[in-house]
Amino acid sequence: MEQFINTLNGIIWSPALIYLCLGAGLFYSIMTRFVQVRMFKEMISLMFSGVKSADGISSFQAFVVALANRVGVGNIAGVAAAIGFGGPSAVFWMWVVAFLGASTAYVESTMAQIYKERDPLTGQYRGGPAYYFEKGLGQKWYAVLFAIAMVIACGLFLPGVQANGIVSAVTRITGDGAAMNFLGMEVGSLRVVVMAVVVFGLATIIFGGIKRIARVAEFIVPFMALGYIILALLIMVMNLDKVPAVFGLIMSDIFNPMAGLGAAIGWGVKRGVYSNEAGQGTGPHHAGAAEVEHPAQQGLVQAFSVYVDTLLVCSATAFMILTMGTYNVQGTLESGQFIVQNVDASVEIGTPAFTQMALEATFGSFGNYFIAIAVFFFAFTTVMAYYYIAEVNIAYLTRHKDKALQKLAMWFPKISVILMVAYGSLNSAGYIWNLGDVGVGMTAWLNIVGILVMFFMARPAMRALKDYEDQKKAGVTNYTFDPVKLGIKNATFWEERLRNK
Repeated sequence: MEQFINTLNGIIWSPALIYLCLGAGLFYSIMTRFVQVRMFKEMISLMFSGVKSADGISSFQAFVVALANRVGVGNIAGVAAAIGFGGPSAVFWMWVVAFLGASTAYVESTMAQIYKERDPLTGQYRGGPAYYFEKGLGQKWYAVLFAIAMVIACGLFLPGVQANGIVSAVTRITGDGAAMNFLGMEVGSLRVVVMAVVVFGLATIIFGGIKRIARVAEFIVPFMALGYIILALLIMVMNLDKVPAVFGLIMSDIFNPMAGLGAAIGWGVKRGVYSNEAGQGTGPHHAGAAEVEHPAQQGLVQAFSVYVDTLLVCSATAFMILTMGTYNVQGTLESGQFIVQNVDASVEIGTPAFTQMALEATFGSFGNYFIAIAVFFFAFTTVMAYYYIAEVNIAYLTRHKDKALQKLAMWFPKISVILMVAYGSLNSAGYIWNLGDVGVGMTAWLNIVGILVMFFMARPAMRALKDYEDQKKAGVTNYTFDPVKLGIKNATFWEERLRNK
């Protein structure tokens, strides 16, 4: 199975997908006239101005749930892996994919709002790529294919990465414990204990639905992200003399990458997309659940979350690791050889260890404990978001079935996510990361190709942006969205809302 997953990962994450992610971001940046720069101030003001309703969550709640999805193990262990396999310049390519990807995030999240529906079972808003591929692209088969792929990715492949990061961070402090046989696997007893705690906490929250997930994320994510960034800034302040050298290391490695240009771009883009999820198709699900006056508003809010994730949180990790020099760069030669070796060769690259070592070198044992806590909460909220995404796609696939079947189908993501969290907690990091990369890659292929085709067919996100900017220039206080007037078909939710007004 591991051999198969590794082969599949290599096929999916070929150079074609790397350049598709970068190309789509550049294309939409040009088409939107770099909306991620022009409307930066608007993004921030919109984030705090929304309201929630009985049927939808607020813009800020959608922002933090999307940020919970984005800010996870990828920001801590993923950045370490990008440096460890791609060299320091992989950080630069993470910045590039975030800057360009913010425009992609705007497009996909705006379309999730345009084509959202009211769930017949719960009355809550549902939106995402499956909905906009069916209604905007007019291809039901493609929408179903995407929904199935997303259920597999978020319900089976991705939760294990986050769980593995939690267990790795905690057991780096506590040790694995006494070896024991658990369900046929030889694992440490403390790994099993941490896994049990995560599974219990997760089950308690996900059975409460999107409202409970949003409330938990709204409380945890801003504080943990802010605390993490503050610690990174403290390290930089305490090592001011090293900061220019770190910038120099990243920038000089762009032109002469120690791990090779392909490795630097490949790992930077792969981990960048994994972390900020722009183009992956996960963010639109939370955007579609928000209560807003105009679809473009939530698209702008979600674009800002890409900045927070990569330009702030990922950069914080990168600067901690590079400032303290707690990293190795794996060579492309036979296993065990390094281009750069600053720490013990036995330290596994795809774990939070590099980051823990950086904080430990500055703050002693406190740093080690803080990263374990940060990974726990970042990863925990990300798994909650994965569950919600799987639930939305199950709801899409069963929305025209009878209610008994819909209710029964909703048990699948609950059970699958909990089982995969347990499985990921007890397996090796390398295998679990490859499994996660397959999930990210297959949904990114489907989503990016789909939204590019939609641009040439209907341009709904572009029309929504122009309409929003026109209303803003006219000085309106209450925005409206008339899809029929704009030539956007099948936006039934907004057509109905306008009729009711």
